[in-house]
Amino acid sequence: MRPLFLKYDRYIECRLCPHFCKIAPGKTGICGARKNTGEKIELITYGVISGCSSDPVEKKPLYHFFPGHSILSVGSYGCNMKCDFCQNWHISQGFPGKMVPDTDPGKLASEAAASYRNVGLAFTYNEPVIWFEFVMDAAIKIKERGMFTVMVTNGFVNRDPLNELLQVIDALNVDLKAFSDSFYKKLTGAEIEPVRESLKQIAMAGKHLEITTLIIPGKNDSAAEMENECRWIAGEIGEETPLHLSRYYPVYKRNDPPTTQDKLEELYETAKRYLTNVYLGNVAGIRGQDTFCSSCGTIVTKRSGYATKLLNLSADGKCTSCGSLVYRYFTFPSRAGH
Repeated sequence: MRPLFLKYDRYIECRLCPHFCKIAPGKTGICGARKNTGEKIELITYGVISGCSSDPVEKKPLYHFFPGHSILSVGSYGCNMKCDFCQNWHISQGFPGKMVPDTDPGKLASEAAASYRNVGLAFTYNEPVIWFEFVMDAAIKIKERGMFTVMVTNGFVNRDPLNELLQVIDALNVDLKAFSDSFYKKLTGAEIEPVRESLKQIAMAGKHLEITTLIIPGKNDSAAEMENECRWIAGEIGEETPLHLSRYYPVYKRNDPPTTQDKLEELYETAKRYLTNVYLGNVAGIRGQDTFCSSCGTIVTKRSGYATKLLNLSADGKCTSCGSLVYRYFTFPSRAGH
């Protein structure tokens, strides 16, 4: 892998993400987590934890990766995007007064292995890409124990670092904020093309991939944009790629009204014309929660919130009606344990 930074006379250029921050001595990049110490770029949040808990894997959200199981989830501080609608703004845009490491990779691996029905470790809550060195070290420890690793990410990362991450990460949920570059530039401070390239790279690597788009009224909720997004996903990634359309609620710097149920259902119908597995998130009591066999239409998973009921499935994740594979990563919860 190429170096994660290049040193110049008056600054060091960080090469982890497409911002290519030119960082003066003693300063941090856009993400706030990577600092020029004079000789190198140092991750000042190594081992610094903002949250650690056992979550349903569906909460990531991952609906086609060990459904019905839990995963130890951990995050830190900082982000390389500046979304004014961020749901986790208090940790993505804020930092503790003092950076004190709370854990180490070995400790996290031990905790994950000791948790009942836990399949591994998820890097989530804030942006894990900027936590690169810690993610790599912790993921290696998890893999040594025969467990699985997950990243919930915005996908704004350069090709070489992503390739390194994909050596130790099994599944990813990528937050595709919208399908227009103007949205990305105005509302996130980033660009869409590197994210699209990351999605293609993840798919080419054969990793389990699901995509989430938060639907914000008047910003990314047109049927035309959703059609463009889903047509692109079907063509470049695959029509069976799970897509989660998530309901927006006003938070952080935005006070737009919440996404209406009617709008979500309209976009669901648009997405279903191109993609097999489309889900609605942050909303209860409407369709778009359950999974059906893509070959014969038999229901194989019913969901209510994060509660999951597996139906008509064999022990190896196949539909018992037609024999088609539904879940590549699958174990009945009663058989899981480490």
